[in-house]
Amino acid sequence: MRANGMRIISRKTLRQFWQKRQYADAEQPLKAWFQEAAKADWSSPAAIKAAYRSASVVADNRVVFNIAGNKYRLVVKVNYPYRVMYIRFVGTHRQYDAIDVTEV
Repeated sequence: MRANGMRIISRKTLRQFWQKRQYADAEQPLKAWFQEAAKADWSSPAAIKAAYRSASVVADNRVVFNIAGNKYRLVVKVNYPYRVMYIRFVGTHRQYDAIDVTEV
């Protein structure tokens, strides 16, 4: 268990997304989410929901976050006992609708 918050793998995925010109407006909201998640101690889906009421907990320990006023979606897979989050997807709603959230 991490004493200082969640370990997030990988920030690079977020950076690659916001560095695309059409998604530059996602940079600050994604950075804010990253900083908050890195400090959090989310030991269960309920702990995430307490911090992010709009987050959706889905199958296979996946959580979907609404980013930038619900303009973008961020999907993470969470290993709760080890406090590790794996970034599985970041994109627009249209891109999100084209994936199977349980498979990413």
